[in-house]
Amino acid sequence: METASSMQLPRSLPEAQGISSAVISNFINAVENQNLGLHSFMLLRHGYIVSEGWWSPYEPDLPHMLFSLSKSFTSTAIGFAVTEKLITLDDSVISFFPEDVPDEITENLSKMNIRHLLMMGTGQVTDTMDTLHQSADGNWVKAFFTIPVEKDPGTHFLYNTGATYMLSAILQKVTGQTLLEYLEPRLFTPLGIRGATWGSCPRGINTGGFGLSITTEDIAKFGQLYLQKGIWNHQRLLPEEWIHEATTKQISNGDGDHDWAMGYGYQFWQCQHGAYRGDGAFGQICLVLPDQDTVIAITAGTNSIQGILNEVWEHLLPNMKEAPLQEDQISKANLAEQLKNLSIDPPQLQQSSLLEAQINGKTYTLESNQFLLATLSISFNNHEAEFTLLDELGEQKVIRLGRGQWVESFAHILDPSTNRIMSSFTWSSEDQLQLSLLFVEMPFLITLDLKILENTLILKQRINVNMGPLEFDDIIGRI
Repeated sequence: METASSMQLPRSLPEAQGISSAVISNFINAVENQNLGLHSFMLLRHGYIVSEGWWSPYEPDLPHMLFSLSKSFTSTAIGFAVTEKLITLDDSVISFFPEDVPDEITENLSKMNIRHLLMMGTGQVTDTMDTLHQSADGNWVKAFFTIPVEKDPGTHFLYNTGATYMLSAILQKVTGQTLLEYLEPRLFTPLGIRGATWGSCPRGINTGGFGLSITTEDIAKFGQLYLQKGIWNHQRLLPEEWIHEATTKQISNGDGDHDWAMGYGYQFWQCQHGAYRGDGAFGQICLVLPDQDTVIAITAGTNSIQGILNEVWEHLLPNMKEAPLQEDQISKANLAEQLKNLSIDPPQLQQSSLLEAQINGKTYTLESNQFLLATLSISFNNHEAEFTLLDELGEQKVIRLGRGQWVESFAHILDPSTNRIMSSFTWSSEDQLQLSLLFVEMPFLITLDLKILENTLILKQRINVNMGPLEFDDIIGRI
C-alpha cells in the first residue's frame, strides 16, 4: 500500500482507486436528501484522497471543532507516553495525584488504572463532566475523585468524558507539557497538522475529551496514520501493537446490531464491517475501514451519526473494488459539478420591509435573560445590516449580516473565544426579521427571529444542534 506523504495528502481519481464517481454522487445525494447536515467530507482509498467537498461557506482551510473526536487524539498521546516508558497502562490513577485524592480511598478507586480510563471502564456509573464543570475551585482532578466508583473497574462501560480529561491531566503531570504541546512534535508536525488548538480547564490542563479543533484533511491524516498501523512517510511513529490494541474491542458497550454496540477500544468505537471510528457530537467522524484500505473524514452539524454511517454502509462500502475502474466522463463531470456546488444557503424569504426605517439604529433595552444580554440594536443599508449586542458586563458584540447572503464577522458569541461567523438576514413576514448566524468553525447555526411591535420587540432564538435545548425563552426588548 502507498504511504501517504507528510504534508498534503496525494490526490487521485476515484476510479483509479476502485470507486466510481457515480457511487460517490449517490452517497452525497443520500446525505443531502436525509438532511444529515454535513459540513465537509473526504474519502481516502489506498492512501489517496479520491473525493472531497465542503458545504460553503465551510472551507478546506478552516478548523472545525471536534468535540469527542478529540478523545482519540488523547488516546494517541497516551500511546506515545507508554512507548516512551513514561507510564504503563497498569499505573493507578490516584498514584499521580496524592494531593487531590479523598481522605478515604475506596477499594474500587484504588484499583482504577490508566487502562480503565482509556476503555471507559472506570467503574463510575454517571458521567463526571457536570461535576468537573461545577467544581468551585476549578480543580477538575479533585472533583473527579469525589464521584463514587460503584463498580469494579474494567467491568462496566460508561461513556465518561471526565475519564479522558484525567488522561490529559496524567500526561501533563508526567511530562510537564500540555497534551497539545506533547503531541506537537510527535503527531502534529510529522503529519503536517498546523495550527491545532485545544481548550483547557481552569488550571490550564487541556480538556482531553473535547476541545480540539483541526481541519478535515487533518482528521483524514490521523485516520490514515492508524490505517497504516502507525507508519507515516516510511517512519514508525507508534508501535503496531499499540494501534491494534487501541482500535480493538476492550470492553462491551451494549447489545444490538448498530454502530453503538460493537464494543469500545481505547477511545475508539468499534463499528460494523470490521471498521472502527473516532467520533464527536453532531457528526465529527474519523472512520477507518481496514478491509477496504479506506478512511472517511466528516464534519457536520447533525444529531444522527448513525444516519451518516448508514449511508456509508449502503452506498460506499459495497462499491469499493479491488481493481481500478474505467473512467466514466459523464459521472466524473457530474461529481465535480456536484462537489463544486455544495452549500448551506442563507434563507431568502422577503427581501425588505417598511419597518426597516422604523427600527433602523434604535436601541432596545432587554428584559432580564439567561444570556445576560442588556441591549440590542440593528441598522440597515442597501446590502447589509449591522446587529449590535451589549451584554451586562459591557462587552459589545457587532455582527454584520448580508441581505439574503452570507457576510463574515468576528464576535464572541459562543465560548470559548471569538467566533468566525457567516451571517445573513431576511424578513420572514412584514413584521418579523430573521437573522441567521452560521459558526463556520463549529457545527452551530443560530437563528434569531425578531417580532417587531410598536415600541417593543420579541426575540426568539433557536439552534440547529445542542447538548441542551434547541429553543430558548423569548426575550422582550423595549425602545
